[in-house]
Amino acid sequence: LICLYEGFYVSGLFIKPGSMLKFVSTSSRPLSSSINKLLVVTVATKETDGFRRFMRSAKHFNYTVEVLGAGEEWKGGDYMSAPGGGQKVRLLKAALEQMKTEDLIILFIDSYDVVFASGPKELLKKFQQAKHKVVFSSESLIWPDRHLEDKHPYVKEGNRFLGSGGFIGYLPNIKKMVADWTGEDNTSDQLFFTRTYIDSDKRKSINITLDTKCRLFQNLHGALDEVVLKFEEGRVRARNVLYDTLPVIIHGNGPTKLQINYLGNYIPNTWTFETGCTVCHENLRSLSKERPSWNLMMIGIFIQQPTPFVTVFFERLLTLKYPKNRLNLFIYNQEAHHEPHVSTFLDKHGSLYQNVKSIGPDEEMDKAAAYNLYFDMCRNNEDCDYLFSLDIEVVIKNEDILKILIEYNLPIVAPMITRIGRLWSNFWGALSADGYYARSEDYVDIVQERRVGVWNVPYVSNVYLVKASLLRSELQEFDLFTSKILDPDMAFCHNVRRKGIFMYVTNQHTFGRILSTENYQTTHLHNDLWQIFENPVDWQERYIHENYTLIMKNKLIETPCPDVYWFPLFSDVACNHIVEEMENFGEWSGGANTDKRIQGGYENVPTIDIHMNQINYEKEWQKFLVEYVAPITEKMYPGYYTKFDLAFVVRYKPDEQPSLRPHHDASTFTINLALNEGGLDYEGGGCRFLRYNCSIQAPRKGWALMHPGRLTHYHEGLPTTAGVRYIAVSFVDP
Repeated sequence: LICLYEGFYVSGLFIKPGSMLKFVSTSSRPLSSSINKLLVVTVATKETDGFRRFMRSAKHFNYTVEVLGAGEEWKGGDYMSAPGGGQKVRLLKAALEQMKTEDLIILFIDSYDVVFASGPKELLKKFQQAKHKVVFSSESLIWPDRHLEDKHPYVKEGNRFLGSGGFIGYLPNIKKMVADWTGEDNTSDQLFFTRTYIDSDKRKSINITLDTKCRLFQNLHGALDEVVLKFEEGRVRARNVLYDTLPVIIHGNGPTKLQINYLGNYIPNTWTFETGCTVCHENLRSLSKERPSWNLMMIGIFIQQPTPFVTVFFERLLTLKYPKNRLNLFIYNQEAHHEPHVSTFLDKHGSLYQNVKSIGPDEEMDKAAAYNLYFDMCRNNEDCDYLFSLDIEVVIKNEDILKILIEYNLPIVAPMITRIGRLWSNFWGALSADGYYARSEDYVDIVQERRVGVWNVPYVSNVYLVKASLLRSELQEFDLFTSKILDPDMAFCHNVRRKGIFMYVTNQHTFGRILSTENYQTTHLHNDLWQIFENPVDWQERYIHENYTLIMKNKLIETPCPDVYWFPLFSDVACNHIVEEMENFGEWSGGANTDKRIQGGYENVPTIDIHMNQINYEKEWQKFLVEYVAPITEKMYPGYYTKFDLAFVVRYKPDEQPSLRPHHDASTFTINLALNEGGLDYEGGGCRFLRYNCSIQAPRKGWALMHPGRLTHYHEGLPTTAGVRYIAVSFVDP
């Protein structure tokens, strides 16, 4: 079967088992006669991510590729646990018998773990310079029979041992070399070619040599420390620093699949400094052009420890731009503290979704079992097209995240998210020898977005999209997340890598961030209030007034009375949470002059109040004042150093303490923050500055008054005639 290879994928072709699939360059550029006589031959029984990468690099350099074994069952072993590969030799031998052009040059290479770094012209030049009819790739390690080490010819410089994953030679010589093959499909091709090479008579008659200095072929196994990326203008090469060579073909043989994946992120021009990502727009699926009927997606939400801002998480879930009737929800919650959050969300919004499955802490299901169940539910639902796995600590800031990830049309793709102020992210760029985290050379550049693209990585977690078709093909086994030695996320990624499936992370868009769950306490009513240190950005988004930033632009500071400044500070949620936290604590002062909470034990103008330090909120309140109030005080009182001291919440009630007599504050200036709404929560109230006969009778909820305290601004609290009024007071520089 002959077809034109014009795209990234080779899907849609019907290929008979055992047939040959030939890809012909469509380039109109004239080729030299020698290049026209070069044929790349490879074996690929199925179309894998690695095969598509190989074909992309071949197409880039206009190689002519003939694929053997397409559609056949692979019986050649897995190379990792035992020798194999004889099926390749059988297929090659049969194909060569059909070829009659004597001066045809055959390049026989693997494809799943190979990329081209340069084109036919350089390849043929280096082949001719070898001055032999057949040139094999070389290795520094002998495999699979170490007893044959002494039988290998010595070389002056370079690798001594043959690698069967790549060789180039003239058709008659290669025919002669494989003529004696009679092995089974699971027999070792490496051992067959090694025995041919160490037989001096055969070596001489066939005219075989090794590419000892890796000028044509670079096998990565045993040579990882020798190979580095070499960035050229508009292209990327691999350089062997030991021999100072630029190999044409890079092969991730043996246990070096992760390394070839890393190199393949760049070679030959996947990503360059000049062009950025050159393949990120290939094979995209355009949902906007399709006007789709929207694929059914199962979103899995996993709650495994106490986590801040869970209510906000569910609020954001509702804003995702995807039809909710095309979403199934799977919610796994191990944390009893969050059961009310889950129940409230499902009671209010669960009916919006096509189907909901919720597993609570009472069911005592571990994480691996929950993930396996989640995947299996989608696997067994033929209408399920995608899985979107989402940990509760993920903060999604891009409402189009589902659409964007689907459009990448990749098997598994994760949106890059990071923890603010740290290099922590939801992917690993490399693995250590024992399968744990290792930092790749490009990790920091990717996390800090100095390199932007779509990256093949060995590990993703926290949030990622999976094509459900994988679960019915390569990932059919149920226990994908179960391991005796690896945690569930690592076990899943290990199983994905083992199947040769690529996982990607993209940093082409801003998707969000991940929360810190360290030091999160659940002993308060509104525990998120205490997150100003651990998760300051999320704290600000939740609790600071949406118009706060306008203050520093001189657009939102009012002056209702002389030298009294009025500005938005707290959100409605912040006001509500502070009030509810104080009422939940409940230990309001009696309003007497005697007060053991303050220095000296005597309060001249007492109020019904609770101090911030009584609810262990003093440090957080001080942080809030320094971060959000100090810039305003220093703007309005330039050159004045801001130092905060006493902070408390005051409660006014008609039958308790409706008002406060005229007084000076024990401060240089005071911050007075309204925590509820006049006319709605209470009647009356406000503040009157006697010297100016100026009153603010309807303080806006979440807005703060800032005014001098000791000297000029003698003031009183106006009577609250109905309801309950709350204010938060902070003294500055007492």
